[in-house]
Amino acid sequence: MYLAIPNSFFIPVCYVDDIFNIEETIQVQEYISQSCFLNKLEAREELVIGVSLPTQRDERWVRDRKAMEAYAKEKKVTLKIEICEYDVVKQISQVKNLISQGIDILILVAVDVKTAGAMVEMVRNAGVKLVTYEALIINTDIDIFVGFNHLRAGQIQGRFLITKVPKGNYIIMYADLPYDTFLKDGAMDFITPLVIIGNIKIVAVGSIKDWSPKIASSFMENALISNNKIDAILAPNDSIAGVAIEVLQKQGLAGKVVVTGMDAELSAIRRIIKGTQAMTLFKDTRESARKTIDVAIKLGNGEKVLTDEWMYNGKNHIPSILITPVFVDKDNIDEVLIKSGYLTKEDIYGSNIQ
Repeated sequence: MYLAIPNSFFIPVCYVDDIFNIEETIQVQEYISQSCFLNKLEAREELVIGVSLPTQRDERWVRDRKAMEAYAKEKKVTLKIEICEYDVVKQISQVKNLISQGIDILILVAVDVKTAGAMVEMVRNAGVKLVTYEALIINTDIDIFVGFNHLRAGQIQGRFLITKVPKGNYIIMYADLPYDTFLKDGAMDFITPLVIIGNIKIVAVGSIKDWSPKIASSFMENALISNNKIDAILAPNDSIAGVAIEVLQKQGLAGKVVVTGMDAELSAIRRIIKGTQAMTLFKDTRESARKTIDVAIKLGNGEKVLTDEWMYNGKNHIPSILITPVFVDKDNIDEVLIKSGYLTKEDIYGSNIQ
């Protein structure tokens, strides 16, 4: 009786003495489908992570940058950051520059998710790992997405508005960005049914390009000229909420109209205390920085990143790490923002604290 001998096989070998004077141990990391092993040297140079952010105009993105820089320093990785100020051509040029500097991973907040597929291919062809952050690039193959759950954020805003103002005139504003549809859609999940039965009337809808406060201000001024009997405003973030309230103030309506927001900017928290803004959503940039850079480090080291959520981008279901923002109003400012260390009492209330 004869036994078939396989063409190849593996035999575990253990050396009692280091007879070959081997200084580095090569460990088998994972078995892949073609019956071979992927080996990874434990010793490697410091990872270099490139970051492409959309702006430093808004407090939220300033905090993002600071949080990423602080956590990267803690994790002993090098960070190279570029800011494109919502300029697509500039972002492409900056990403090319980051690649030329020899980055291992790119964290990308695409300012135009419809056309960013070409940039994804450029990054991939350069052998650079990619983490898409906050802006889900559509209709292309991407490895992973990390960001705040904009659909859930919109649902929180919408539910809050219909609870506070179940009947009345609404102004709807949303950012003119493809990925922002999640935020608007989430809010409209709650608002639309009351529009259908006639309890809510939407008197103006504004598409705010690049989340621009200047565009939002102009839209609000025109909207109030047409109809200043307003009960509620869906403002997608705190910057837009702020200019909307400035316009309301001119007509003596500040504090009389329920206005939403998002990002928990310090100016917004002060407006909530004053009573001119009703709520905001706390997006803890410290948490998002940790999760995003941790993912980047794992990818850079050739490790798998496990997720339990997926986002459909028009082509594939993308493995995703989603962070749910926290609702903030005047009743829980101290609990959510001060106890967490995100802001101090002095930040919010000033130096004259009783």
